Amino acid sequence: MEIEKLVKNICDVLVNKKARDVVKINVTEKTSVADYFIVASGRSTSQVKALAEHVEEETEKNFGLSVKRREGMTDGRWIVLDYGDVVVHIFNDEQRLFYHLERLWGEGEKVEE
Repeated sequence: MEIEKLVKNICDVLVNKKARDVVKINVTEKTSVADYFIVASGRSTSQVKALAEHVEEETEKNFGLSVKRREGMTDGRWIVLDYGDVVVHIFNDEQRLFYHLERLWGEGEKVEE
């Protein structure tokens, strides 16, 4: 499996489900944790949870990949989906502003919406 195809698919899923400010950040040279971070926002706790669930469903369907680790589904303010080489962060607006991962890891590439 090509990581770039997985990243594009996850970004497309998020955009199609009306996530806001979807950004992919190549962190290959910055950490051994993953090759890409995908960052997106939802308008409400419900939307954040729905976005995460949809990413999981579509990634399983399209690539046969199950999430290795999931955090934050209960609160729905910041959900992390870890696929190994790709880590997806889905925030509500308040948490995204507070943690501002783009500032920590680099501006990344904004995904067209």
